[in-house]
Amino acid sequence: MASGEEITVCEDEVSYLEKMTDLVAVWEVALSDGVHKIEFEHGTTSGKRVVYVDGKEEIRREWMFKLVGKETFTVGATKTKAAINIDAVGGFAYEYTLEINGKSLKKYMENRLKTTNTWILNLGGTDYRIVLEKDTMDVWCNGQKMETAGEFVEDGTETHFTVADRSCCIKAVSSGKRKEGIIHTLIVDNREIPEAVE
Repeated sequence: MASGEEITVCEDEVSYLEKMTDLVAVWEVALSDGVHKIEFEHGTTSGKRVVYVDGKEEIRREWMFKLVGKETFTVGATKTKAAINIDAVGGFAYEYTLEINGKSLKKYMENRLKTTNTWILNLGGTDYRIVLEKDTMDVWCNGQKMETAGEFVEDGTETHFTVADRSCCIKAVSSGKRKEGIIHTLIVDNREIPEAVE
């Protein structure tokens, strides 16, 4: 660059660079309505706290004199309760932990593995994330709660719904083993779809 040459920086770049300087934590949280990205900015000199959910600013606090504490907000279409805990860990170091529905993210995800089934279905080149909430038998597809029809069949139950004009069915049958409980299987076009691991 020659001397005297001007540097032009657009406003979007400046705000993006400012944002990134205080970014201290990023989490991805899988809920029934999708996988949500939570970002947290903590300006330890300015006292600023900003929470973004899926890129959208949910909370902004400037000039907080107390640098530790908690920020609560909701995530996703189901308005799931979330909180970021800010704790001092000596000197000017801080620890940030995310809670979902009052549980640590790790405990929440462990519990979620027991209460939901998730499948990724590719139809016509498009991915569909199908989630079954076992406690309510609600079915979600790419963030939308689906209309379903349930019926009792000889070996269990079937929950029918449609994705991309295709008939889908979640079969629920007993495993015959008390510890395993009920096995849920997604069937589309007479083929079983393997369960996804999130």
